[in-house]
Amino acid sequence: MTIQSVTVVGGGQVAAVLARTLRRRGFDGSITILGDERHLPYQRPPLSKEFLTGDGALEPLALLAPKWLANNDIDIRTSARVTSLDAGGRTLTLADGSSMSADAIVLATGGRPRRLAGIADSPHIHHLRTVDDAERLRTTLGAGSRIAVVGGGFIGLEIAATATGLGAQVTVVEQEQTILERRLGPQMARYCAGLHRSNGVRFHCGVGVSDVDAGADGVRLTLTDGTVLDVDDVIVGVGIEPNVELAVDAGLAVGNGILVDAVGRTDAPGVYAAGDVAARFSDAAGRHVRVEHFDNANRQAAAVARAILGDPVVEDGPHWLWSDQYDRNLQFAGNTATADDVVVRGDMADHEFTAFYLTGGQLSGAFAVDRGEDIMAARELIGRSVDAAALTDDDVDLWELGEEMVS
Repeated sequence: MTIQSVTVVGGGQVAAVLARTLRRRGFDGSITILGDERHLPYQRPPLSKEFLTGDGALEPLALLAPKWLANNDIDIRTSARVTSLDAGGRTLTLADGSSMSADAIVLATGGRPRRLAGIADSPHIHHLRTVDDAERLRTTLGAGSRIAVVGGGFIGLEIAATATGLGAQVTVVEQEQTILERRLGPQMARYCAGLHRSNGVRFHCGVGVSDVDAGADGVRLTLTDGTVLDVDDVIVGVGIEPNVELAVDAGLAVGNGILVDAVGRTDAPGVYAAGDVAARFSDAAGRHVRVEHFDNANRQAAAVARAILGDPVVEDGPHWLWSDQYDRNLQFAGNTATADDVVVRGDMADHEFTAFYLTGGQLSGAFAVDRGEDIMAARELIGRSVDAAALTDDDVDLWELGEEMVS
């Protein structure tokens, strides 16, 4: 079947990249984006960083320029909530009662923040997912404000760094024994904790939240070890839950996300999924994998666009993420779960280094502080046997090392 129309459910990163890829590859059919927010597609990564410290302008966040939209005839509908999907007929029903069909439907419904059990809504308890969430949060992060961040992952730590930079007193609560240890391993986790402590952040690790008492003037948090924290505001950053309801009701295969093949196809012909909501099958991992990062959304969107156009290409390279905390840029690629050795290039004391994770002599992951170029090179080396001594030697060009291995 010749594809003449594509509709994307969700108005975020996936929708923008997919629309751009389709047009760049010559697709001249109709493209419709249905977003349930009131805003045009925007970038989410800045919400926990520069947006909180800036003037709140939305223009720098825009993913699709108005001129490009006009020149490429993209139909974007905001505040357009989709309530049901007929997968067999590729027909969507919207909250206003209207319906529309398309030759290809892409589910890019993302996710919603996980909430702590038993917590009622309060103006002093925040979740950061949308620009509206960020606008509310901006008003609380002032000098002297007392902030508790529940969750010591990258998002929580970005918020902690931003709030600290604005003069807030920040405490991070993390149920694991050390922040980021599952992602980075113990040595690099300790480094990250030290970076935050040196900037005044306090930690309560290895504990959860047992009670939350939100009043008119603030919040009292009781932790599972009995510690009581009296703060002005609480920011909960404990991950997201994928928005799979449309897929479930439509009878699509679901399991920690909408199950798709290596190029984003669901088990219903003509229906695709990508981004935070999609659990894509990875040959490298041997299972379906759901990843909640910007780079993954970009790559999946491009893969789905090519699959729609009949030119499917599997992209199963190592995952990559970045984070800005204080005046440092942190980047990570690959996987550390199976690593049996970690070697360091550069000087950790100077906050400019790269840690390489090795599994049986093969590079499996890399973590860098202010060395983004190392990460780009490492992405080409992951999965290959590498001399640890060469990795740690600053006189060895990592790009040339990769070329030598190929040759």
